[in-house]
Parts: sequence; C-alpha cells; structure tokens
Amino acid sequence: MSVFLGIDIGTSGTKTIAIREDGTILASVTIEYPLSSPKPGWSEQNPEDWANATINSVKQIVQKGVFKASEVKGIGLSGQMHGSVFLDKDQKVIRPALLWNDQRTAAECAEIEERAGGRKKLIGMVANPALTGFTAPKILWLRNKEPKNYERMVSCLLPKDFVRLRLTGEFATEVSDASGTLLLDVQNRKWSAPLLKKLDLSASILPKVYESEEVSGVLTTAAAEQMGLPAGVPVVGGGGDQAASAVGNGIVRKGVLSATMGTSGVVFAHSDEVQIDPEGRVHTFCHAVRGKWHMMGVVLSAGGSLQWYRNQLGQCETAVAKSLGQDPYEVITAQAQQAPAGSEGLFFLPYLTGERTPHADPYARAAWIGLSLRHGRSHMARSVIEGATFAMRDCLEIIQGLKVPVKEVRLSGGGARSAFWRQLQADIYGVKTATINASEGPAFGVALLAAVGTGAYKNVVEACDATIQVTDSWQPDTKTRKIYDAAYPLYAQLYQSLKGDYSAIAKFVAAQG
Repeated sequence: MSVFLGIDIGTSGTKTIAIREDGTILASVTIEYPLSSPKPGWSEQNPEDWANATINSVKQIVQKGVFKASEVKGIGLSGQMHGSVFLDKDQKVIRPALLWNDQRTAAECAEIEERAGGRKKLIGMVANPALTGFTAPKILWLRNKEPKNYERMVSCLLPKDFVRLRLTGEFATEVSDASGTLLLDVQNRKWSAPLLKKLDLSASILPKVYESEEVSGVLTTAAAEQMGLPAGVPVVGGGGDQAASAVGNGIVRKGVLSATMGTSGVVFAHSDEVQIDPEGRVHTFCHAVRGKWHMMGVVLSAGGSLQWYRNQLGQCETAVAKSLGQDPYEVITAQAQQAPAGSEGLFFLPYLTGERTPHADPYARAAWIGLSLRHGRSHMARSVIEGATFAMRDCLEIIQGLKVPVKEVRLSGGGARSAFWRQLQADIYGVKTATINASEGPAFGVALLAAVGTGAYKNVVEACDATIQVTDSWQPDTKTRKIYDAAYPLYAQLYQSLKGDYSAIAKFVAAQG
C-alpha cells in the first residue's frame, strides 16, 4: 500500500506522521522549537525553525526504516493558523512571524472595521469580525509600525504555506487556512477584492488559493534530497490546524461535531452551506472538505483551567498521585466525582485569560461564585471541570441557535481521556458524545487529504469513512442532564452580571503599574 505523510507545523513543534492508505500509523516524529515574547502581549517565531523542523522530522521518519522512501505518494501540510510570514523579493524572511496569539494589533482591528464601513459590513464581506489573532491586522501593523519592513515586503504567507514554499517553490495556500486571514471571501472561497481595496492592500502579496485536497506543487530536488525522499512527490493544499483536526476526527458531514478540550477548547461544526453568526461570536470558515464550510467556537482556558487548578491548588493531589504512580489529573477527577452534579451551587467561570467565544472580552477574569461552608476540595475540582464544559456549551448553544443540527459530539484532547469527563460532557451538552480510533489530530487529517489528492480515495468523506471508526459513546443521563440544564442559565448570567466589574478591575490593575 502507498504511504502518505502528514506534517503539522504547530506552535510548540512540528509533528510528522506516516500512514498507510488504510489509516494505519507507521511512525511519528516531533521536533520542538522556541517561541519568543519580546514585549508583553507579543508572540513571535522564526519561520526558518518551522522549515528546518519539517525537513528534519521527515528525514528522521524515513530513517526509521518502517517504509521505503519510494512508497511515499503524497504529503499534506497543516499548521497553526493566522501567523504572518513577511517575505522580500528574494523570498527572504523580513522579520520574525507574528503568531495567532499575538495581541499587539488592537488599533489595527479598529482601523479595519472603520475602513470596512463598520463591523456589520466587515462580517458581510469576510464572514468574521476583526480579531487581534487574525492575519490582516498584522499586515496593517507592519505598515503602521515598521514602514521600512513594509516597503520591503512583496508577499505574506501563513506558517504552513511558508514551509510549502521551502518544499515546492510554490506560493500557495488553501481555503481553510486562508479563511483565518480576514482577507478571504469565505462564501465564494477567493480573496476579497472589495476588502483589499478598502484596506489599500494589493492582492499580489497573497498566494494562490487551492482547495485542501488539491495538489499545490511537488517536492523540489533540493528539498527531496534533504529529506531522503524522491523528487516530485505531490504536496496537497492541506489545512489550517482546526480544519485538519476535524478531518482527522471525521467531522465531514452535518450533524457530527467535535469538542477538543486542550489548553484552549474548540467546538467545531461541519456545514453544507455558509452559515454566519451576524454577531460574530463564532467563526465561519471554509472547511477542508471541498465546497463545504465550518463554524467554530473557541474557549481560551478550557483544559487550561484544570491545569491551573492542578498547578496552583493541587499540590496535595499531585503528591498523592506521585506516591501512587498516577497522573495528578486522575486523582483530581476522582476527587471531583465525590461532589454531586452542579457542585451544590458552586460555579467556576473559566476566564483565566479573558474569553473569545461568545464574549470576545480580553478583560474577563475567572471566579468561583457561590462558595459556602459546605463546599470542599471535591466541589472546587468538580466546579472547574463543569465551568470549562459550560463554556464549551456556550459555543454549542450559538451553533445550535443558527440551526446547525447536532446529533453527536466527538471528543478529543484532555477532556476525552477521563471517563468521568466524557460522561459529564454528554450530560452538559445534552447529546451523545463519542471517541474514535484516531488520535493524531491535524497530522492525520492532512495525511488523509494527501491520500485523496493523489487518488487513493475519491473524496474526503470516503477517506474518513474508510479509516475512522467510533470506539465508544456516552448518552446523557436523564437525571443529571436536568440538573445541568437548570444550572447552565445561572452560569451564563454570571458573566453578564460581572461584565462591568471586569473592565473596572482592568483599570485598577493598570493604575497600579
């Protein structure tokens, strides 16, 4: 059988996997690299680190000897979204790339909305509001703050597309990642000429847009030699990390969603048509499935809230776990199970780093509300897990409110590793939750895209059906679901009650220097 490589250029490292066309994973290699924050709120990386990690990870995976280099028939690329790589006329990197979590562009977001004629008109053009993480504000920041570098810039690429340039010599992107630039006409899957004109940006700085499974180029002789592969291996469009992960989870038809509970949380819904939230609370992007779209809500501190609890308050549980040879999270979740559903009125708001969906509020902060003498550590642990899951339900509620059907939610990330949390998600979401046989996320998804683009499968849906199976599922418990359905409106109201206080707290902190 043929072999396909999936390469995911992440924020902490690049992961390369090799799979057979039946989905069997043959090998995996991850190479890490640094991230810099030269000023508060800034987040940057050297794009050459991504290219070097890609070349070396492929070289190492080939050297494992579990397949022949000649068996590699296609390569798929995934990557962290929104990052900006500015290149000069000689394809040289002008400055470190600004990443998805860089917060320096608030003024440029306001400028974009003003130039577009307001938030509503902007959403009408590109389906999304201006957020600091997106690419377009980063381009304007370069123009406003580093004009000499802006004058040198002849092209701007996303992270995975810079790696594509190094591998194939082609300036190319694909629709799912391009959607996160804020410059794509998402409905028509092409660059938005009207917005580019309003922003006084030339379309020449942007690469050609492909569908995700389309072949965008082939390995050059030089790149192939460095990696130990034959020249001419096709490289498909690939996908932004979230769309690629969705393909890897089989989220390729309506009714099936994914809930990924990592440090941040993502609720991802496939859509056969363009469905836009007029308030811009959730993102609407092109899917990595030809002619399809997706909606996505993002919780900034989902699993990150439990990680904070472990690090700051869970020293006892960590010590117990160490003595038993267990993961501290196992001890904490076992403790959480001792408290009843709803934590007897104790609520945790998981806004440790502000919040994106649905509030888009950088000033929001975490809180326990409802503490009494009756509450102990088990209540606190359970309320953190419940609060993070309520925040994910915020995303789900918006998606369901836009008439997107939800029959099954596939779980991944830390929230999928605990049987307790899997059932709790079913109870809070009010729908069946499930886990699947694949766990390699974006890298697996783009490996499947490579298999489709090179003819091993007719389309993405066929590839997912052939390689991805549900391994277990959980139905909501009727009694527990009623408790959470009563608790959720209280949770949702707490943000509204505290919204004004959050901005006052931010002003107080700023005044302290």
